[in-house]
Amino acid sequence: MVADIAYIQEQQQSISRMQQVFETQRAAFRKAPMPSADERIQQLQALKQGVLKHQQALIEAINDDFGRRSADETRLAEIMPSLEGIHYASKRVRRWMKPSRRKVGLAFQPAKAQVVYQPLGVVGIIVPWNYPLFLAIGPLVTALSAGNRAMIKMSESTPRTAEVVTRMLGEIFSEEQVAVVTGEADVGVAFSKLPFDHLLFTGATSIGRHVMRAAADNLTPVTLELGGKSPAIISADVPLTDAAERIAFGKAMNAGQTCVAPDYILCPRSRVEELAETLHRSFTRMYPTLRDNADFTQIVNPRQYQRLQGYLTDAAEKGARILPANPANEDLSGTRIIPPTLLLDVNDEMTVMREEIFGPLLPILPYDSLDSALDYIADRPRPLALYYFGYNKVEQQRLMEQTHAGGMCVNDAVFHVAQDDMPFGGVGDSGMGHYHGYEGFLTMSKAKGVYIKQRYNGAKPIYPPYGGKLLNLVYKLFLR
Repeated sequence: MVADIAYIQEQQQSISRMQQVFETQRAAFRKAPMPSADERIQQLQALKQGVLKHQQALIEAINDDFGRRSADETRLAEIMPSLEGIHYASKRVRRWMKPSRRKVGLAFQPAKAQVVYQPLGVVGIIVPWNYPLFLAIGPLVTALSAGNRAMIKMSESTPRTAEVVTRMLGEIFSEEQVAVVTGEADVGVAFSKLPFDHLLFTGATSIGRHVMRAAADNLTPVTLELGGKSPAIISADVPLTDAAERIAFGKAMNAGQTCVAPDYILCPRSRVEELAETLHRSFTRMYPTLRDNADFTQIVNPRQYQRLQGYLTDAAEKGARILPANPANEDLSGTRIIPPTLLLDVNDEMTVMREEIFGPLLPILPYDSLDSALDYIADRPRPLALYYFGYNKVEQQRLMEQTHAGGMCVNDAVFHVAQDDMPFGGVGDSGMGHYHGYEGFLTMSKAKGVYIKQRYNGAKPIYPPYGGKLLNLVYKLFLR
């Protein structure tokens, strides 16, 4: 009971302090509502140096939070894209900030029109546990590029990473510019209820609905980066070795704990067995051992591990063939390691086909025609990503035009997320809005239209009292 009371008091104190920081940031923004390009670039460069300085501490912290996280995956999927995003924005923010000239209709001359891109104010960023650095730094880069102040809520599932990120950002920024919030679910709920000028959430679709409801009370605009079941489609004639090694990489990275990981494969019925064998060889080549292999990441915590084991048990009980890639036949008990595992003979009654997997399990479904594969996808909520493997350019174009997903790769998987010059975001159940690059700058800016007129007033002919030759001439010219 005493521990419970202490916990409640601690959470209440965190919430109170969080609200104070929010008010401080909002007051600071009112005093400096339009940071210059130089100020923004300086902030971005300081952030870059901070990430470089703390990269080893970040690698170690993320490894501790996961129990084992591949250091190379942290470098490749978190640190490197964070630095590349900073570099990309720093080189372009000056150009992005320039007012955009627009045309003024003849009837309203002489005048000028332009769009001015203003910072929104204070931006809230809710970070998930699966990529706790990249999914904090990426949105922060977007917010700073657009001239905003930011508050970041780190996941309670990655406390060591939260400590390092808090320390790193505290060395670079004052709390009135960038602040990090930690705490359990109660703090996260309170965070989503703050009247931010924009709120960006990355996480599960079910939680995204709650975040959007909370934001609606303040009419806070939201960007929701959710998940869903991202399909990979195998064409009738693509070399299976090409497709399998790219799918295997995208699926096994971070042990499948990636929102854009291929969630299931649609494969021509006659190629299913061969694809399964080829994928199995690809996984084996990448991960010849598992138990002590520093390249293969563990499942983040016991709850997620048990969830995935439950998916496997449910699928097996309902008739699925389970094909784990454990080439050394190691005993993995006492760990949170789940081998890359193929599932065949699956059906929609299985949990693994109803829920986002978020782990190294990969069902393969047969299809009899490309039309039926596209119908299968269209009958389900729109995914965050879609992958097509085939070298027929007509089919490639068809997939690009006739499917809906947050993003798409042709003959690859997951790498579209790392392209700074493309927007990233979901659609429907996989999210709304987008960030990264220029589109992110626009998302976190107010594009304010400004109409400018000087001394001469060309509109006087249309002022009351109405009538007269000039107004009739205006009607003849423009009512046509």
